[in-house]
Amino acid sequence: ALNAGQSLSSLKRFIEDHGLQVESAIGFAPWMTDGEAGFVQMEKEMQMLAGIGCRRIAAPPAGVPVDTALDLFAVGEKYKILLDLGRLTGVMPQLEFWGSSPVLWHLGQVLMITAVADDPDVKILPDVYHMFRGGTGFDALKMLNGSLIDIFHMNDFPVNKPREQQDDADRIYPGDGAAPMSHILTALNNMGGEKVLSLELFNRSYWEEDPNLVAERGLAKMKSLVGEIA
Repeated sequence: ALNAGQSLSSLKRFIEDHGLQVESAIGFAPWMTDGEAGFVQMEKEMQMLAGIGCRRIAAPPAGVPVDTALDLFAVGEKYKILLDLGRLTGVMPQLEFWGSSPVLWHLGQVLMITAVADDPDVKILPDVYHMFRGGTGFDALKMLNGSLIDIFHMNDFPVNKPREQQDDADRIYPGDGAAPMSHILTALNNMGGEKVLSLELFNRSYWEEDPNLVAERGLAKMKSLVGEIA
């Protein structure tokens, strides 16, 4: 739309006119790598999101070479810089780990990064599939303060494929797989704080269906699961 001459302000009006709110988005700025380019890109993306009323952006390990041994202390300092950019733009970075990433795959790693950042605005962005895929146990959620999580990605994983062989396309509707959804949602509820549950699916079989139906079905499944622990 922007390439066609539309403006961010017109997109914001479209979103608002339809009663919607953009809670979060993702870019792939290589902010964990050396140099300033990743921060420049991230700030630009933050400014774009601010223009449509979005207040959060995912901050994953995008662009990090697969043979890199991340210095988590150094990444913590970089995340602190991202938080400063977030306060400047009004769009706060949510630290995300990817379960299949060879450099940042575990909840324990992002908790260390947030500890090094030592900032009151640190946030992490967990995902059911990414926790499972990277070997993070779901009991680990019991360790967290509710203020650490604003957004939680909802999905599930199949039982008929080894963990190490699963990828993004294997994600299925929450409740349709092996994830202990009641356990997960109870932990999120008990930790306190308001959470946005975001349906996160990359299943190619769903791409063949009407996206509105996929969204409706996913929302209904999430509401049903939440209702079971309410």
